[in-house]
Parts: sequence; structure tokens; C-alpha cells
Amino acid sequence: MRIKEGYVINKLGLGYVVVAVGQATEEFHGVIKLNATGAFLWQSILDGADSREKLIEAMMKQYEDLDEATAGQDLDEFLSMVDFALEE
Repeated sequence: MRIKEGYVINKLGLGYVVVAVGQATEEFHGVIKLNATGAFLWQSILDGADSREKLIEAMMKQYEDLDEATAGQDLDEFLSMVDFALEE
């Protein structure tokens, strides 16, 4: 998985937002708010974590008290929120 061209993340106050730019605005007309974990996952995808397994591994490394089941649930929630901006 990777992030489609035309989707960017920006820090806004204490949170983060994902917005479409350029051609991507024809597909997506909104803003998605992310917390720090969502921003971490977004950046992890940009940095090459291209599978569910790699993202769970990155989460468990970043958040030491996180168990695999909870990481998987949190990841699935994140992926469902940003699926419009992802491609295989």
C-alpha cells in the first residue's frame, strides 16, 4: 500500500489534517482530522511501511505498551478513515 499522489498531511494546532491537492481534489472534497497516532501511521506509510504487518510492527515499536490485537484494531480504524487516499 502507498498514499496516492495529491494527498498531503499538515499539522494544524495540536492535530493533523489530510487534504487533497491538485487532481486529487476531483476525487476528495473534504478534510480528515488525525491524531498523533494517525499522523504516525501516515508517515510510516510514506516511509515505506507498505503492508498491514509492517504498520502493526511500527506501532508496537513506537508504543511499547500496545498489544498486537489492539494495534490491529486501531490500524483497521485508521485505514478505513483514509482508504480514499491509499492504493496498492
